[in-house]
Amino acid sequence: MNISKKSWFAITLGLLIIAFASLFVFYFQRTSERELLEKDLVLARSRLSSLDVSTLMHRQEVLEEDLNWAYKEYKADKGKFLENIVVSNVLYSAAKANSVNITDMSSSEDSSEVIEGTSYIALLLNAKAVGNVDNLVAFITQLNNDLTNVVVKSLSISIPSLNNDNTASADIQIVIYTYEER
Repeated sequence: MNISKKSWFAITLGLLIIAFASLFVFYFQRTSERELLEKDLVLARSRLSSLDVSTLMHRQEVLEEDLNWAYKEYKADKGKFLENIVVSNVLYSAAKANSVNITDMSSSEDSSEVIEGTSYIALLLNAKAVGNVDNLVAFITQLNNDLTNVVVKSLSISIPSLNNDNTASADIQIVIYTYEER
């Protein structure tokens, strides 16, 4: 197949037009994108110029102080919380070992105490237990032996009359001491 010079010219001209049209579309897209980027850059620069760096630095310092305070509080509360869990586990284990049921347990707000020049955090824990009188006595004795940082503050045992069943109850107040770091 033989193509004439006019056909070659038309094909070449068509390819050049397609190439120039493609370049024009590419150039137009890039120009539009560049204009959008320049607008974004101007907006970002205006926002940056409106920021007061000293205020941001001060805010960062305040937030860092708050974070340090919160972390210290977390560490202190975590220790108290874990200590309370350990004591609760010992209470329930001792109750189970002595066939005693703990029917109620509550704690109050902790307080700071100084004993012989050392600071401690004291947490008052109230518990009510029911069971046989001998088992209750064994339970209290085991608590006193198992918990080295706990003091039995008060103990009240209600012994039933001989006419009723043999279930006695005990109201126990213990104080949990935890070393307070300063």
